[in-house]
Amino acid sequence: MQDELIARARTWLAEDPDAETREELAGLIDAGDTAELAARFSGTLQFGTAGLRGELGAGPMRMNRSVVIRAAAGLAAYLNKQGSAGGLVVIGYDARHKSADFARDTAAVMTGAGLRAAVLPRPLPTPVLAFAIRHLGAVAGVEVTASHNPPRDNGYKVYLGDGSQIVPPADAEIAAEIDAVRSLADVPRPDGGWETLDDSVLGAYLARTDAVLADGSTRTARTVYTAMHGVGKDTLLAAFARAGFPEPVLVEEQAEPDPEFPTVAFPNPEEPGAMDLAFARARETDPDLIVANDPDADRCAVAVKDGADWRMLRGDEVGALLATHLVRRGAQGTFAESIVSSSLLGRIAEKAGLPYEETLTGFKWIARVDGLRYGYEEALGYCVDPEGVRDKDGITAALLITELASQLKEEGRTLLDLLDDIAVEHGLHATDQLSVRVEDLSVIARAMEQLRAQPPTTLAGLAVTRAEDLTRGTDRLPPTDGLRYTLDGARVIVRPSGTEPKLKCYLEVVVPVADHAALPEARATATDLLAKIKQDLSAAAGI
Repeated sequence: MQDELIARARTWLAEDPDAETREELAGLIDAGDTAELAARFSGTLQFGTAGLRGELGAGPMRMNRSVVIRAAAGLAAYLNKQGSAGGLVVIGYDARHKSADFARDTAAVMTGAGLRAAVLPRPLPTPVLAFAIRHLGAVAGVEVTASHNPPRDNGYKVYLGDGSQIVPPADAEIAAEIDAVRSLADVPRPDGGWETLDDSVLGAYLARTDAVLADGSTRTARTVYTAMHGVGKDTLLAAFARAGFPEPVLVEEQAEPDPEFPTVAFPNPEEPGAMDLAFARARETDPDLIVANDPDADRCAVAVKDGADWRMLRGDEVGALLATHLVRRGAQGTFAESIVSSSLLGRIAEKAGLPYEETLTGFKWIARVDGLRYGYEEALGYCVDPEGVRDKDGITAALLITELASQLKEEGRTLLDLLDDIAVEHGLHATDQLSVRVEDLSVIARAMEQLRAQPPTTLAGLAVTRAEDLTRGTDRLPPTDGLRYTLDGARVIVRPSGTEPKLKCYLEVVVPVADHAALPEARATATDLLAKIKQDLSAAAGI
């Protein structure tokens, strides 16, 4: 067994095009580190609807140039078989380690396969790539990014010509083509022949951002902004300047791209501590709101002053605020969200007489809703201009929430005041999340197995009126690995994360509110219920 493992590692080493990973792998072989070799050669990174994502390093279970070249070759073969021979593939990348190398390798493979390739001019936000696909009439797009994952990770996100991310069966068909690649020597990779785009695509994207704002709207709200060591700063500042907002005050320590993400444990605004520097800057400058992007700027976080200090708004709160703003502006079309997001959006849409759709988790599903006007997901993702970007977009979401804050500021009100109004009108929809990060993925599998074998009958004293295993699908949703519990006045969804080693449990309670005076008691009730549901669910799942 050991001899076979070493032989596989030597075969991989012989064709690895990257000096850095060759040296790393040779060191492991020379040291006889069979435990580490086994971890890297126990299989291959699986290509799915999120594309590829994993830790950088040598071997088929890591993100590296060999894995990316195979992925690109599989995608190219799929596109050619789909009748897209000679079509354009546009490639974007972030500022993580190896991103530029992976983008260049992808361009070379596409060119060698008879497709045309165009690479964005430098590290840019993922929404710019999603926009460029439709703007340039491409047959596919690739974004090299690991979004908000830890610094050691990178990823490979694939879009088709409609500008939205791949969904089944395209993922499995591309994966089959990747598996069919026998050797890197079989993959033509010319030294040139692809195009490096100029700034005209970025200029067209920025011109499109104007469309999310109302003509003549008030634009006075002052912001503190953090790019979270990612690629959002220049594009966001340009969009804000075009729109005529006050220039955002930067969190300087996190303003420039840095693949080491030195000031945060995880470069995700939702993670504890990630927003601390932004809060500190806000205490110094007293803005109207804080806006944050994740490292590839497809997500947008918002924080507000609440009493004496600052707090992050939940994704569901921002989702409801943007929906209310769009309704008041007379937006027409379908409002959509994923099943893990608050049911409040459905109530807002229903009252406005607008169509509403619920999808599986991920913008790959939300973006495909017919007649989509607005889509959001609780994990800080908002699609406010689906004709321009059929994906979440942290730049245009930042513009829209700042327009809303400006309008409220002129009325002497805040985003929190509007959230109070929404709660009185539709009931207080309070959400929380129980998220467990694991080293061993079998912990997640065991928890899901335990919940399936013994589903809870009550949580926080509330009867579970319906327990659904979503692997069987529903009349509205295709199958997915998840569990949904409907309670009297509450809802719980449990699912493994698609992009991180996490078990995620999404909790929502709905408390009727008679008037503004009843809000404090309703909030206390909701907080208590959420805490108890979290406690009981942990026990039921064995986590």
